[in-house]
Amino acid sequence: MDKLMDNPWFIKILALVLAVLLYSSVPHAGSKFTDVNVPSEETSATIKNMPVKVYYDTKNLVVSGIPNTVNVTIKGPITHVQSARALRNFEVYVDLTKAKIGKQKIKIKVRNLSDKLSATIKPSSVNVSVQEKISKEYKVSAEFNSNLVDEGYIAGTPSIEPKRVKITGAKNLMDRIAYVKAVVDGKNKLKETTTTEATVQVLDKNLNKLDVVVEPGTVKVTIPVKSNSKTVPIDLVKKGTPPSGITIDSITLDTKEAVITGSEDVLKNTESVRVEVDVSKISDSTTLNLPVIIPNGITKVSPQMVKATVVVNQQGEKTVSGIPIKITGLADQYKAEINDPSNATVNLSINGPSGSVDDVGPGDFNVFIDLSNLTEGSHNVNIQVEGPPNVKWKADQSTAKVTIINNA
Repeated sequence: MDKLMDNPWFIKILALVLAVLLYSSVPHAGSKFTDVNVPSEETSATIKNMPVKVYYDTKNLVVSGIPNTVNVTIKGPITHVQSARALRNFEVYVDLTKAKIGKQKIKIKVRNLSDKLSATIKPSSVNVSVQEKISKEYKVSAEFNSNLVDEGYIAGTPSIEPKRVKITGAKNLMDRIAYVKAVVDGKNKLKETTTTEATVQVLDKNLNKLDVVVEPGTVKVTIPVKSNSKTVPIDLVKKGTPPSGITIDSITLDTKEAVITGSEDVLKNTESVRVEVDVSKISDSTTLNLPVIIPNGITKVSPQMVKATVVVNQQGEKTVSGIPIKITGLADQYKAEINDPSNATVNLSINGPSGSVDDVGPGDFNVFIDLSNLTEGSHNVNIQVEGPPNVKWKADQSTAKVTIINNA
């Protein structure tokens, strides 16, 4: 090697070889690299809730039984799988453009998916029903819970705008329509006429909701609400007879009117309510809590209870004796003498409230006989008594025998 290295030709040839190798290793314009095939890593992924697009004659047909979404499992190179999962740039569809009316099993397909990927759909096929599309107008009825109306108020027949709606759906569903209702919901109690929007529900005879299209889907419902109450007087009714020696001076109620609730016809024919006081059980002044009694058909009364104040007097009795009999109406030319009673006096049996009876005496009574238009002779004349208004009396003799003498 030392000899070779000392040879100049050997050095020149070696330099040329190295130059050629260096030149060949530098890329030049127009030259091509050789592709190196490196095997890619395979993977799979499941794309959930992939929407299913349906192709069919939407103007004349109705299709049911196709799920809104499906799960698609894709398999292939990891980069392609990741791209498809992120972009979802493919379509899951069902082609019913040539389908016939009736029930049939249809395969769910995928398109616009990279040819380097394979797809598995779950479910892969479905049973669908293709029906003729029908449109028809129906009258809408309103429905609301009576509990929405506040106490003391009554709801009339609701009105709906618009009164009819257009319903479109498959023939088999349209044939099942039994009720078309606008159901009014709410939380606040109704005290006045109210207008609200309500969703139209289409139901079969078993109240199952039908999958049809309603136009418009909501309607305006007006519920007329008015007061169904009335103010009437409370009548006081005494029952029974007070015990012996008891006089009822007065009975007063702390409330004289009541507010009643009921149907319009019942309110129209009800003029009053009543409170009954059984005086047969009262022996002294007292205050009673008594119910307000309402006629049949009245659903509510306010107040339900009232206070009745009863004032009573104990009865007393006594005899007032020796009250002189006075003579009135006698003409001047006559003179009269009372023959019977011989002492020209009467005795009075007095009864009434004990306080009043105790206070009266002979001077509180005027006992007399009226001799007007009588001539001389003997006469039987009625004895008349005037006394206090708050007691009763009875004389021990009702007539007096009188002799009239002419003084002329």
